Amino acid sequence: QVQLVESGGGLVQTGGSLRLSCAASGRTFSGYAMGWFRQAPGKEREFVTAINWYGGNTYADSVKGRFTISRDNAKNTVYLQMNSLKPEDTAVYYCAAGVGGSSIRSYSWWGQGTQVTVSS
Repeated sequence: QVQLVESGGGLVQTGGSLRLSCAASGRTFSGYAMGWFRQAPGKEREFVTAINWYGGNTYADSVKGRFTISRDNAKNTVYLQMNSLKPEDTAVYYCAAGVGGSSIRSYSWWGQGTQVTVSS
């Protein structure tokens, strides 16, 4: 069992930045890939980015060059640095732990989500 708690969401203007954190507890954090997904109102949950246990990462095309995922295995924490935010980035952002990749089905544990709102 892995427990995940996101933090760092909020309201920001277009072009601004936010840093999300996801603190993990339970099973060995370093053995899992970590992903960030988001869900906007009325839309499906979608992949944002993921990082495997040794630091390799992948990004959705919509966030490449603007978002950066990182992890600190000593602190059992994964981060999402979001720069140049756009109104279309507005969503609830979820942290997840699993085997990795961009599929929701590849992740077994999920956080409760944190709201990110980008005003125009």
